[in-house]
Amino acid sequence: MTDDHRSGCPINLSLEVFGDKWSLLIIRDMIFGGKRHFRELLRSQEGISSNILADRLKTLVEMGMLTKRDDPSHKQKAIYSLTEMTIALVPIMAHLGAWGRRYLPVSEELSIRAQLMEEGGPELWERFMDELRVEHLGAAPAVPDGPTVRQTLQAAYDQVMARKAKEQELA
Repeated sequence: MTDDHRSGCPINLSLEVFGDKWSLLIIRDMIFGGKRHFRELLRSQEGISSNILADRLKTLVEMGMLTKRDDPSHKQKAIYSLTEMTIALVPIMAHLGAWGRRYLPVSEELSIRAQLMEEGGPELWERFMDELRVEHLGAAPAVPDGPTVRQTLQAAYDQVMARKAKEQELA
């Protein structure tokens, strides 16, 4: 153990890597929202400021949680990618979402993805991690047999939003 860490406890060390809310929300938006650029991440519903976003992205890159490369389509843009150690957080994110749904006052539209992740369990999580490896690490794609996990999660969100809009119209 080095003096750079409070202790050698695995929970403490994990929290030192991704334990502030902004880092976890950036990771959430990249995993579940497919966001890869600074401007996309800046539009998070939680309203992160640009200086905090820049700092957290820099830290996540330094910690090996993300990689950063120039965007070939635009000289002033960078593309951020998840690393294997961040992709491995999918089950943890699924458990966090399930816990939040169970114990906190969540909204239906923002918890539908967590519900599907919980219901899909480890099989769905593995499939999603494989899809993220293709997207972020350049792994060979598996033979697709329907929509991706992210597409399925987004479709469920869109369905809830459409139903709520219709209910509001009728009210």
